[in-house]
Amino acid sequence: MESIGLLELNSIARGIEAADAMLKAAQVDLLEAKPVCPGKYIVMICGDVAAVQSAVDAGKNIGSVAAIDDFILPNVHPHVIKAISSSTEVSELKALGIIETFSIASLIVAADTAAKAGQVDLIEIRIGMGIGGKSFVTMTGDVSSVTSSVEAGVVLASERGMLIEKVVIPSPHYLLKQRIC
Repeated sequence: MESIGLLELNSIARGIEAADAMLKAAQVDLLEAKPVCPGKYIVMICGDVAAVQSAVDAGKNIGSVAAIDDFILPNVHPHVIKAISSSTEVSELKALGIIETFSIASLIVAADTAAKAGQVDLIEIRIGMGIGGKSFVTMTGDVSSVTSSVEAGVVLASERGMLIEKVVIPSPHYLLKQRIC
């Protein structure tokens, strides 16, 4: 998988229509197409960069004013897909980093940036279900790596007004470790 793209819309009906347009516009694979809280719809695709770009452009065109956020990540970090599907195995929770945003697209970009910025393991990317449309990523590693990864990850989300909070916990309590790992 060379790249992933995502389109986030504030209308479920328009989201389904945009998903159809995206799949018809280019040779891409569908990773996710579903409603998320609070009444939004996301479409996540993968494929080569040009195909993903064409598909996202087609979705934005159909989505029009309902399109609220999007991204295209060429050369996505391999931990991102695992963290989205909650299939990351973490043997030891060291320092814990958390980035929380208002949008799914901004969070996935932040997670990819964080993973590329330091020696961290992404634990989970939670995207908008049951948490009021917010999204968050958790990561672990040594304190300096987690700190630098979190700082790198929040830059774009902050610039776009999507950052809610960022946290680094140098030594999480052992009971918290049991819940996260």
